[in-house]
Amino acid sequence: MRRTRPARTDPPLRVVPLGGLGEIGKNCTALQYGDDVVLVDAGVMFPEEELYGVDLVIPDFGFLRRSGRRLLGVFLTHAHEDHVGSLSFLLREFRAPVYGTPLTLGLVRNKVRDGALHTVQPRQRLRLGPFEAEWVRVAHSVPDSCSVVVRTPAGTVVVSGDFKFDQTPIDGKPTDVARLAELGEEGVLALLLDSTNVERPGMTPSERVVGERFQQLFAEAPGRVLVTTFASNVHRLQQAFDAAATSHRKVAAVGRSMVEVIRAASELGYLRFGKDAYVSVEEANRLPDRKVLLLVTGSQGEPLSALTRISTGSHRQVRLKKGDTVIFSATPIPGNESMVARTINHLFRQGAEVVYGPASGAHVSGHGCQEELRLMIHLLRPRFVVPVHGEYRHLVLNARLAYSVGIPPDRVLVGENGTVFEFRDGQGKVAGKEDAGNVLVDGLGVGDVGAVVLRDRQHLARDGILIALVAVDRQTGRLVQGPDVISRGFVYQKGAEELMEAVREQVRQAVERCRKQGQTEFGAVRSEIRDQVSRFVYERTGRQPMVLPLLVEV
Repeated sequence: MRRTRPARTDPPLRVVPLGGLGEIGKNCTALQYGDDVVLVDAGVMFPEEELYGVDLVIPDFGFLRRSGRRLLGVFLTHAHEDHVGSLSFLLREFRAPVYGTPLTLGLVRNKVRDGALHTVQPRQRLRLGPFEAEWVRVAHSVPDSCSVVVRTPAGTVVVSGDFKFDQTPIDGKPTDVARLAELGEEGVLALLLDSTNVERPGMTPSERVVGERFQQLFAEAPGRVLVTTFASNVHRLQQAFDAAATSHRKVAAVGRSMVEVIRAASELGYLRFGKDAYVSVEEANRLPDRKVLLLVTGSQGEPLSALTRISTGSHRQVRLKKGDTVIFSATPIPGNESMVARTINHLFRQGAEVVYGPASGAHVSGHGCQEELRLMIHLLRPRFVVPVHGEYRHLVLNARLAYSVGIPPDRVLVGENGTVFEFRDGQGKVAGKEDAGNVLVDGLGVGDVGAVVLRDRQHLARDGILIALVAVDRQTGRLVQGPDVISRGFVYQKGAEELMEAVREQVRQAVERCRKQGQTEFGAVRSEIRDQVSRFVYERTGRQPMVLPLLVEV
């Protein structure tokens, strides 16, 4: 009698990106084996212009709430906000340990103060349930950056994180090519590969190129120098301090995040400068202009950032002077181009000399270009490649790059946020979709700004509002007082008396029509006023302000 093998009961490994696919930012990837889940990174994305009033966009962690799933831990690749910025929101709901290298945790410690942070070192291994994690050092624009290797019963997954192959890094710690090659020998099931610079051929220049340019610009500047960059770019800050020392300038930080990063990085030994090199803004304001370097937040043109306020003359401590040189040592994140351009225009209006753009030499990327992406694939020799960290075109182009180095098309898996990549017995496939939308943070509110609220905000921003205040007899429906009509963002009321009087007449007619029809319920009266006034205003002006009837019972 022929025996039948018992059915396999081993669960598949499910890899579910909760952010970072089809967008730049909000990087967060869940790895699930059985009911156990670990996250790699938990980042934020800054809102696009149409998200009126929204401060941050974070991943939807609803995936973790679904029945039976246990979050065992969070593994961090590095300290940039698009990889760690949503940690505080995650840990409000889920109690889980967070693991990262010393500087990474040093820079997130002000977000997480409940003892959840656990330091790891490159090449260290850590066991959590069915997962074993290892951190492998990579070069990037912030020290202590790593790829994260996650071993599971189904195979090994490598999350590349942000990386490049800089052979002359500022801290003397290049990408650990030897360990990556060893991992390739051991066998890698899937590589989740950064796609940010896939459109750029060749290799990304070394960070040291920027330091040489700083030396030149600082020496030539006739007055103060203001450098704006991401505060977490500690290598860039180190080069600014070094160039300031060479040109005999004192350094001051402007902007809360810049002050905090310099404090944390210097305390941990990742940022080094002379005892008297770093001064307060007040001290810098008393020094001769040629003796001053200001490190300023706001490289992305954020409306409330230090540089934006300086550019409009509204900063409390720093006012631009003729002879000042402002250096943009960053490129705009996609979607921020117009805000950055607006800030640059304001700086020129203030009389500053502005150094910006790719030709300035004041910035190099922290992400690998095409040849570095190919090198990462060759070193790890993964069975499957999953492009991550990029807009959709980047993911598609990264897939084509993987084909070009010999990865078969059926082993390159392209998806979006929420796509379930499933691996079992050395095979991989797209196996469905999980909900993985955006959660909007507005002030202290998390997730309470939805599509309806955004639509109202967009409507108000585009066409303004008309408020019709009416006092009505509840019993008879007769107009008792008013209507008063208030306009905001639609027309200037004092210059449009005739139109406002015509709107008031439309309100009267709507109330009277409801009375004659016996409709005294306030909801019906509001609806009639809204519809009649909206039609009338559109016919007269071609605009559609939000019409808000306010009825008072008398």
